Amino acid sequence: MIIRAIEPKDNLQIAKVIRGIFHELDAPKVGTAYADPILDTLFEVYQEERSVYYIVEKDGEVVGGCGIAPLENEAAHVCELQKMYFSPAIRGTGFAKQIIEKCLDFAKENDFTLCYLETLAFMKAAQKLYVNLGFESIDAPLGNTGHNSCEVWMTKKI
Repeated sequence: MIIRAIEPKDNLQIAKVIRGIFHELDAPKVGTAYADPILDTLFEVYQEERSVYYIVEKDGEVVGGCGIAPLENEAAHVCELQKMYFSPAIRGTGFAKQIIEKCLDFAKENDFTLCYLETLAFMKAAQKLYVNLGFESIDAPLGNTGHNSCEVWMTKKI
């Protein structure tokens, strides 16, 4: 398996991975990444300045990904860890930790000093990983992600 920057050919595959996970977990479709109008065009979205999206590829197939970008409606030093989703086949392999660290390295290189993320309350394994990587819970959301179904908000100083 490899971690690499997203390419145009990955758009449909990563969108399928993300939507599939929402179906698998019976997660809310409204107010989450599932309903994001940009979900089918992640390559184009992450061409913006100070933004990157990494793909995990296994045998030529996209099996997960995670990105980082400035947090909308926040100070310039605040970024957001975005759209971290992995197919069941690669969960528990350590790629989530690797991809988050790669995103945080990118954030530091791009002068961000605070990383924000949000997730669903029942996604306990992801929350445990975030805590192990130094993220701490906060009491209210930051920015304007449009993900009003997410009830867990966390930040990490970079």
